[in-house]
Amino acid sequence: MRWGDMDAYGHINNVQIVRMLEEARIAAFGPPRGAGLPGVEPPVSLFNDVAEGIMALVVEHKVRYVRTLEYRNIPAVVEIWVGAVKGASFELHYVMKDPVTREDCVKATTHLAFVDEATGRVLRLTPEQKQRLEEYRAV
Repeated sequence: MRWGDMDAYGHINNVQIVRMLEEARIAAFGPPRGAGLPGVEPPVSLFNDVAEGIMALVVEHKVRYVRTLEYRNIPAVVEIWVGAVKGASFELHYVMKDPVTREDCVKATTHLAFVDEATGRVLRLTPEQKQRLEEYRAV
């Protein structure tokens, strides 16, 4: 958490929460078109393994603020897992916890799809992508 993430009430601002979810997603699955820090590979190499001209795009976010996340000078805890894997899209689920109390503060879902940059068309997931995602799917 950063000092600038707070709102006027001392809580982490809702917009910053979505940014923190993005950071958790990239840490878990890799940045688009890059390996990130030298020597640091994501646990699931998914976004950085797509071919040139393919974008991993957010289709929808659902965010439920269970309780306020107070500013702490330490990172929040974010659990992330794969939800539904469909023909051309998939869901990532998150629970963000207060790093001190471990109470759930945010429950969220991000629906993603791979899109051809030139045509704007959504692409079907490859069997390899589906297999990689299924390994991290909660039952």
